[in-house]
Amino acid sequence: MKERVIFHIDVNNAFLSWTAVDLLENGYPVDIRMIPSVIGGDEEKRRGIVTAKSPVAKACGVITAEPLFMARRKCPGLQVFSGNYALYRKKSNELYEYFCQFTDKIERFSVDECFLDMTGTNLLYSDYLALANHIKNEIYQKFGYTVNIGVASNKLCAKMASDFEKPNRVHTLFKEEIEKKMWPLPVTELFMVGKSSGRQLMEMGIHTIGDLAHTNLKLLIRRFKSQGELMHRYANGIDDSPVSNESSKSRSISVTETLEKDVDSIPLLKKILLRQADHVGRQARREKLYAKTIALIFKTGEFVSYTHQIKLVNATNVTEEIYKNALKILKNGWRGEPLRLVGIRLADFTVDHHYQISFFDQEKDTNRNQIQEVLDEITEKYGDGIIIPASLKD
Repeated sequence: MKERVIFHIDVNNAFLSWTAVDLLENGYPVDIRMIPSVIGGDEEKRRGIVTAKSPVAKACGVITAEPLFMARRKCPGLQVFSGNYALYRKKSNELYEYFCQFTDKIERFSVDECFLDMTGTNLLYSDYLALANHIKNEIYQKFGYTVNIGVASNKLCAKMASDFEKPNRVHTLFKEEIEKKMWPLPVTELFMVGKSSGRQLMEMGIHTIGDLAHTNLKLLIRRFKSQGELMHRYANGIDDSPVSNESSKSRSISVTETLEKDVDSIPLLKKILLRQADHVGRQARREKLYAKTIALIFKTGEFVSYTHQIKLVNATNVTEEIYKNALKILKNGWRGEPLRLVGIRLADFTVDHHYQISFFDQEKDTNRNQIQEVLDEITEKYGDGIIIPASLKD
């Protein structure tokens, strides 16, 4: 089997870089990347925190996620610019279109990150490292900002490589390089290891990624359950996940909610997830799409983000099914820490509703879809939360 070649391309300091480029294009006299500046939200609300910082602000000690008033204390003359998410989506789409000239296998990992599967393009590109450097340089020349590119044989290693030294660099992390380049790193730098699990690992005497790679798998599973197996695989550079193409229709449908206060109450999380399940379900039904994957998105009070997902036997867009699977993920995937943000994502869509049911269940499934259509009509007319199926009430 031919070894895969995966690029992970990550915009350096995306929100601040994109804001800086836009301001310069519209006549702003200063490149805000060169002065003490941050991107921040409304200081009167919970969003009044630093979401991105310039190198000058970083040198003053400003850190991401701290309140703006604290950042101002550290950095006199700090200039604060509001986030512009419509602009960020535009810049993200612009970059995606640029990538399309190199491969049709592209996965948006986030608004400022993409995976490109270059496997099988060796007749077009004989030197992948030279190609990565060409892409990096052309992005700067064409768009005015820098990126890091990781080149590897799987998505995990490509992402780890792109995080090595920044900014404006290309790094590789192939199988033979893992021991030298990845294993000496602190275990907290491994993708999907958050502060809580990192702290527990260090309490176990596991301080580097190499330590984790050589730890007994049964011990990790006993301590961390399924997450332990995933961390062990990642520490050994093992990741078989494919680069998921973006289709002409929605590649994913998601909704997230930043909570006014950190939440660890299961009843409250259930209410939020029910509302979100209905939201993404209705959008999928409007587009006549059925999801084969349901994921929950978590962000902790310490700004550690992670996701867990379920692959479905039967693709669905029914609120009840989405919600029930979301509760399964909550039970098995949430680590129990207070959450600042929670969300639901539907992915792996099909336009066909292949449902593995018996002849006697077919009428039940048809009735359920008809009822769902009626509920959608009522919701569209009168608003969310007017009708909740009794089967979903605790």
